[in-house]
Amino acid sequence: MTRVIRLRRGLDINLAGRAEKTIVALKPDGTFALRPDSFEGIKPKVLVKEGDKVKAGEALFINKAYPNVKFSSPVSGTVSLVERGDRRKLLSVRIEADKEQEFIDFGVKDIATLSGEQVVENLLEAGLFGYINQLPYAISTNPETKPKAIFVSALRDMPLAGDFEFELQGQKKDFQTGLTALSRIAKTYLGIGSEQNITVAGNDVEVVKFSGKCPAGNVGVQVNHIDPVNKGEVVWTVDPTAVIFFGRLFNTGKVDLRRTVALAGSEVTSPHYTEMLVGQNIDTLLNGAYDSTKSVRIIMGNPLTGKPVAQNSSEEPHHTRFLGAHTSEITIIPEGDKADEFAGWIMPRLGQFSVSRSYFSWLLGRKKEYKLDARIKGGERHIIMSGEYDSVLPMDIYGEYLIKAIITGDIDKQEQLGIYEVSPEDFALAEFVDSSKLELQRIVREGLDVLRKENE
Repeated sequence: MTRVIRLRRGLDINLAGRAEKTIVALKPDGTFALRPDSFEGIKPKVLVKEGDKVKAGEALFINKAYPNVKFSSPVSGTVSLVERGDRRKLLSVRIEADKEQEFIDFGVKDIATLSGEQVVENLLEAGLFGYINQLPYAISTNPETKPKAIFVSALRDMPLAGDFEFELQGQKKDFQTGLTALSRIAKTYLGIGSEQNITVAGNDVEVVKFSGKCPAGNVGVQVNHIDPVNKGEVVWTVDPTAVIFFGRLFNTGKVDLRRTVALAGSEVTSPHYTEMLVGQNIDTLLNGAYDSTKSVRIIMGNPLTGKPVAQNSSEEPHHTRFLGAHTSEITIIPEGDKADEFAGWIMPRLGQFSVSRSYFSWLLGRKKEYKLDARIKGGERHIIMSGEYDSVLPMDIYGEYLIKAIITGDIDKQEQLGIYEVSPEDFALAEFVDSSKLELQRIVREGLDVLRKENE
């Protein structure tokens, strides 16, 4: 019988512009780029140079600290640019794709005959191992870590997030193979929503249902409730689409990085899904998708955890306009820089969302869709110990105290307060409701980076 975990804390934000469950075909423009910043915590070393011919599945760069962790090209073609930024930081490796695609053949594998070590070796050889993340530190993992368990969350409940159950249609065989492969390495858990109908064959994977508000789908929240991470322990976390990538590798012998991406947001003319490759230029997706005369915020990801994208291809930084390795949606919302709010706070603001019921919009019920913009609506100030973070953070940690410990650099206190269990996305909702207007995700990321350096 499937275990059900009910979460009481959290917050659902019903934003306008959710993608309709239809797939619109998209013709790529031929330019692709693999971005190292999609893989948190790695130090990339380029293996190719401009003018080189590569096949799909051929390594473009490696993790300098762990040279056997490769990152492979999504397409075959010619390397057109090795893009670097300040201090020669690698921003992307760009490829002009061939009309006829060539794939490296890694060979079809019978997953039932492979050991955990062989699964890892195959993922390393194909350049897919880097798609596995880990807790602590919320970074791309390395093969020297020995996970006590592996967690996959198939529940995406952030505002405007893509629906994985829709993405899974036609991909169930590969998803099952990928899960079975992971179960050869360590005990594997699949977290799903209480209303999702996702089944797994056999007893290789334990399915756990989560009932509650966002962020019930965060893999860190699920780890906290199933098998918390203590100091000295490591768990691996895998995006469900990456599980499909793994399954395709074993079933076809090829690196196939196709994923279903949602184009959503209140500024999108016709929100929908489309099939894209990791690293694909998003220009053709965005062309005509919104009113370009308006000031909008284009986000690679969902509005709470995603990263802003240059509004057009002539703006810097260019590399942000290529699909990230873990991106399941692209959202477009109003920038809000030209908003005119006559009489300000004294207006009823029926179209504005408020956690504290400061506006009368709460009287309209939970099903009302809100058209929110990118404004912060306030300035940074001292932390108010009000319990705001705890109300939307369904984890057994004291969020406000942990943030204060990170800001003050108290590593011992951070460890006591559970920093090994969290990732920046776990604080996305806390950042949204924060009266102090602090960049909590950035603070957590910096705290994790400092702690990792201390423990190296």
